[in-house]
Formats: sequence, structure tokens, C-alpha cells
Amino acid sequence: MTTLPELSGKVALITGASRGIGYGIAEALVARGDRVCITGRNEDALKEAVEALGADRVIGVAGKAHDLVHQATVVERTMEAFGRVDYLVNNAGTNPVFGPMADLDLDVARKVFETNVISALGFAQLTWKAWQSENGGAIVNIASVAGIAPSPFIGAYGISKAAMINLTVQLAHEFAPKVRVNAIAPAVVKTKFAQALYEGREAEAAASYPLGRLGAPSDIGGAAAFLTSTQSDWITGQTLVVDGGIFLNAGVG
Repeated sequence: MTTLPELSGKVALITGASRGIGYGIAEALVARGDRVCITGRNEDALKEAVEALGADRVIGVAGKAHDLVHQATVVERTMEAFGRVDYLVNNAGTNPVFGPMADLDLDVARKVFETNVISALGFAQLTWKAWQSENGGAIVNIASVAGIAPSPFIGAYGISKAAMINLTVQLAHEFAPKVRVNAIAPAVVKTKFAQALYEGREAEAAASYPLGRLGAPSDIGGAAAFLTSTQSDWITGQTLVVDGGIFLNAGVG
């Protein structure tokens, strides 16, 4: 039988965590003893994730990340269940469009920003007021390498992730010294969300990565665990690129 680690006394709130990167982060934090609240749009998937992670340490609150009532409910439920919220991981995101910027539907662009950026700010405001402003903690925003360099045909997503990186430095400046705020910028991670980028051609897609493979949710989980640990106590306002070395191919020659 697997023995769970002793409780760390810390509590994390992770958005968009019923699967993929968010679930990988939840796994990493539960494994070190944190208690966790996860969110997701699909209630059934969320229940399955809670059971898999351990219902004695994890709760789930279903809803849409950009919904203000949902945001308030999530923070309230976390405080009711655990009495604190030390870490916020803003992972919820969407990318419903694929195509050139010249043809981008502006209503779709607004939806991308509402989910990927505005929701992150909303959760940060609420956790700050509920716990972190008085007690400290850390925020990790999940950005993307698409927010650092051009990514053809997913421009709206990339622009929103560039905004997420700037949101990170703004919050890091304003929330210091109580709360550290950092971002993680992954390259392609093998999740359902990113499936269109590698499905049916994974070997070809992975061949361009110096480390020889695409990312796994656990890669991002490890990075998030580091940025919410005492080992990163002197790090804030930074974006940690977790990309399997793909940016190494951007040089000349």
C-alpha cells in the first residue's frame, strides 16, 4: 500500500486541474503533503480527479474560470474546507481558434483573454484578500512559450500568454514582499489541450526538441512545486521556461 506523506500544513488552489498540466501540478503538490482545491468545467471529470488524487486531501469546485461567481465560490470553499490558501496556480486556459491573425474573430479573442488572463487576475485578487495579503504565499501563472515568441496560427493564445507574463511581473511588484509571483512557460506538453499540435506526428514533433521528447504534465508539476517551495523564496517576477530546449534551435547557423 502507498503511504501518503505527512500533511505540509499548506494549501493550494489550482484552476483547470481536472486533467493535463493542472492535474500534473496537483499530483506534485499532493505528493509533498499539501491539501488542494482543484477546479474544472466538467463536473464528472473533476470528481474523477479528486478521487484519483485523494478525497481526504483534495476538493473540487466545478465551473468556468472566467465566471466571477465561480471564482468567489472557489475561494470561499477552499477557505471553508482548509482555512487558508497559501498557493494559487492559474492554469485554466482556452484556445478555441486556429488560423491567421488577419482572420481572427474579435469575439473569440475576447473569450480567450477573459479565460486566460482576466480570470487569473480575478483569482489573484480574491486569494490576496482572503489570505495572502496578511499571511503570505505564492502565485504561479501558467504561461507558454507562445507568449515569448511568434507561434503561427495560435496568435490569440500567444498574445494572451504574453499578457499573462506581464500580469506576473505587475503582481510580483505589487504583492511583494508578502507574496511571490512567478510564471511557467511550457513548450508543447502531451495533453488533450495540445493534441492538435502533435497528434499523429509525435515523433516528428519531438524531433525538433534537443531533449528528444515532448513535455509531460509532471515536468510542469515539478516546476510548480519548486516555485511554491521555500527553495524559491528569493525568486519573484520571473518566467521559468520549461521547453525541452526548443529555444536552443532559434540561433543562427
